Amino acid sequence: MPQIELINVSKDYKIRKRDKNRSWFAEFFCPKYTQKRAVDDISFSIDAGEMVGYIGSNGAGKSTTIKMLTGILAPTCGTVRVFDRDPCKNRTKNALSMGVVFGQRSQLLWDLPVRDTFDLFKTMYKIEEKVFRAQRDMLVDMLDMEDFLSQAVRQLSLGQRMRANLALCFLHKPKVVYLDEPTIGLDVLVKDKIRAFLKKINKEQGTTVLLTTHDTGDIEQIAERLILIDHGKLLYDGNQLGFKERYRDTEYTLEVTFAAPTAPIENPLFHLQTSEGNTHCYRLNHDKIITGEAITYAASNYSVADIRVRESGIEDILKKMYDRGETICETK
Repeated sequence: MPQIELINVSKDYKIRKRDKNRSWFAEFFCPKYTQKRAVDDISFSIDAGEMVGYIGSNGAGKSTTIKMLTGILAPTCGTVRVFDRDPCKNRTKNALSMGVVFGQRSQLLWDLPVRDTFDLFKTMYKIEEKVFRAQRDMLVDMLDMEDFLSQAVRQLSLGQRMRANLALCFLHKPKVVYLDEPTIGLDVLVKDKIRAFLKKINKEQGTTVLLTTHDTGDIEQIAERLILIDHGKLLYDGNQLGFKERYRDTEYTLEVTFAAPTAPIENPLFHLQTSEGNTHCYRLNHDKIITGEAITYAASNYSVADIRVRESGIEDILKKMYDRGETICETK
């Protein structure tokens, strides 16, 4: 039985519609409303231990879905089940087996040291002392938090607060964790640390992770499965390889570093994108010249120190689709 299940779920918001031609009296006593559908008839299920990337553009319906799964919002129609329970009717019971991180919204207490907030959560979740100490020490070690564990939260950097929030989220050993933009605004080193932590905790404790983010680097490194929505509709549900194969970009990038200052490659198939020092980046098309032929041509005709090939990733594919206004075919 899946841990998370949505069946034909839709969510509508009632938005007040203001009319400048109506009097304030009429607007106050007889307001008019319009309906906006944030989630439109989506269905999917997630089994225990899966790491799933839930992606889409701004306003696609990602956060609304997370709020329905946590029981904050009730669906307008359809069925939502978490641990085979209705999350709205069982919010307290589900919370004992669930963890949530909403971007930069912190659960830490501003004026208390991180260690004290951990102790408070231990009491809230009724965690046994032995279990609490073992889990806390493991999280502190995995997220490299020892240096700031005794500092007040207001003294921490953004990266330190985010690591502390993640540790707090996993403190009671949740079976399911929802992460909404967990690396927003963080530098590369902190992002790498958090990504490594999530993969390790999933492997060691079998935690189910549903990750929503605009950082496709998080998705590519963490998630094994992708669920893509746009304007509230489910458009793709499958693995990363399947997504890239189905919506593969025919173009790729060839980064050539010459042994000495060299003019750009004179070949109509090589489209120069950037040039910095001895390194030139070219955009090529698989349909006109495959990677092997491009590498051979550059190495045979020029004095080359290094060549690197970069195929289009998830971000490249999505960006081009959104720029062209394309609709991705739904996966059955």
